[in-house]
Amino acid sequence: MKKLFALMLAAAMLLSLCSAFAEEEKVTLTMWCIATEADANRPAYEAAIKAFEEAHPNIHIEWEAFENQSYKTKIKTAMADPSTLPDIFFTWAGAFLGDFAKAGNVYCLNDAYQPFAAELPEVMLGNSSYDADADGVKEHYGVPLTMNIVALFCNMDLLAKAGWDTVPQTYDELIECCNDLVAAGITPFGCSGSETWCVTEYLEPIMEKYIGYEALNAIFAGEATWNDPEIATAVDTFQEMINAGYFDPAGVSLGNDQVKANFINGDYAFYQNGSWNCGEINDGAYNFQVALFPVMNAERATYAQVIGGPSDTLAVAATSKNAELAAQAAFELGRDICHYGFLAGSGLPAWNQDEETKAQVKPLVNDVAAIVAAADGMVLFGDTAMSADPANIYLSFVAQVYGGEIDGAGFVEGLTNALQ
Repeated sequence: MKKLFALMLAAAMLLSLCSAFAEEEKVTLTMWCIATEADANRPAYEAAIKAFEEAHPNIHIEWEAFENQSYKTKIKTAMADPSTLPDIFFTWAGAFLGDFAKAGNVYCLNDAYQPFAAELPEVMLGNSSYDADADGVKEHYGVPLTMNIVALFCNMDLLAKAGWDTVPQTYDELIECCNDLVAAGITPFGCSGSETWCVTEYLEPIMEKYIGYEALNAIFAGEATWNDPEIATAVDTFQEMINAGYFDPAGVSLGNDQVKANFINGDYAFYQNGSWNCGEINDGAYNFQVALFPVMNAERATYAQVIGGPSDTLAVAATSKNAELAAQAAFELGRDICHYGFLAGSGLPAWNQDEETKAQVKPLVNDVAAIVAAADGMVLFGDTAMSADPANIYLSFVAQVYGGEIDGAGFVEGLTNALQ
């Protein structure tokens, strides 16, 4: 009996040691994102990952950040061989993520979402939910971070030098203002031509303000043809602004980080890009305001129609060996990236924020929040609203527009033939 007791005691001690070792054993979760050193969201990612690892000392987040445009190619390439995917990856919502989910490469987050439902309204998961089951319940595949719109940032100090103390409200006023700026030796706009998504930040609001958000939504969804004469007019209008000398010609070869820095440093009067830039611009030395591109056709569009919505998302690879753990981590990281990003001015929150946090945000963020609150129509960014192949074709035609290779008629004809 003594020997039996001793054996049982030894076995118990061994099990205890094994359990303690298991508790101390570290798990590494890999993650890809676009929060490069120059990206406005970098501090939010760093703070969120630090907070997560402090709360979970046995879990290490090994993460890599890639430049926006190259990442789109990288993540699509990895989807062709899902074994190369990290546990957690950044993605854009809409059809961009939808293609991956339909291919079976993304882990369903329905169960993991439940503990966070009180903090994250389900409506915010709309752009990353697909394939309703027999009961009509959609499957969630993404953790939303922030929501953003395309905003027209204005340097009021430069406008004042050209005789303007308010942001132009109509297109005629905008053209008059641009002419006054050029006459004063000030470049009106900066746009990166080397990153085509930046060109869409100009073209899509112009198209929307010609044909309205419902028509543009239908085109991006493939439910309507590109063969709308007002689309051609929108493209021609954009090119007229370029040909009039309203855009920095050097921008054709510049990356967005440089163009944004030029705007913040006072080289341009206007910069139209995502509201995730609010924090950086707000902290600049000039008096900056935020607005929307004016209405072009009041019969089809309104000023309060915007480009944007909840898009930035974290997802979990279906091939992850720790998919359940990665799903929990994705929600915790998403919540904190949203929180720190909101405070930094790099996006409006998809997650609920307390009153103390709201009181700390930067003025330009509140201004964008007011624009969103007043919005009467919204169109998700084109290259994420469309599936991968149509989006690539669309972007190739947008690049030709900025390069002056095709006009409005060529843009409409080309996309109509290629996509419809």
